Amino acid sequence: MNIEFRYATHDDLPAITAIYNQAIPTRQSTADLEPVTVASKEAWFAAFDHTSHPIWLLLADGKIAGWVSLQQFSERYAYHQTAEISIYFDRSYQHQHLGQTALDFVFDQLPALGLDTIVADVFHHNTPSQRLFTRNGFEQWGHLPRIALMDGQRRDLDILGRHFGSNA
Repeated sequence: MNIEFRYATHDDLPAITAIYNQAIPTRQSTADLEPVTVASKEAWFAAFDHTSHPIWLLLADGKIAGWVSLQQFSERYAYHQTAEISIYFDRSYQHQHLGQTALDFVFDQLPALGLDTIVADVFHHNTPSQRLFTRNGFEQWGHLPRIALMDGQRRDLDILGRHFGSNA
């Protein structure tokens, strides 16, 4: 499988939204409980920029397999070097080790983006994502017990983080 990354454009928003919507019923990676619309994701998408907080598509043999984003952690300037990562894959490309491929790509981009810290909000019960991030040097920086209510069940959220470069 030939893997490439490219910056997402506004024309890609329907595909990004569709992949995100596939994750909702799994209750593994998002606290949204109902599908979202492309229109509802417009402002979210507009907050990304190629120079500091991009969203990339992961293409497998030229087809959109998923996306990875680095979202601004906070508007306060002291956090300008920190980003929150999100990774989502089309269900037909899951369990193919593309999460590792996406992380490796992102890690290589950090110096040019001026970022040295990444955080990830990961549900405690999302074992595959927990393993992926801890295998890549992320540590639990926070644990929010029973913070999400999904289908009548309380779920814990972990905040995982890692420093890079001279901040490591």
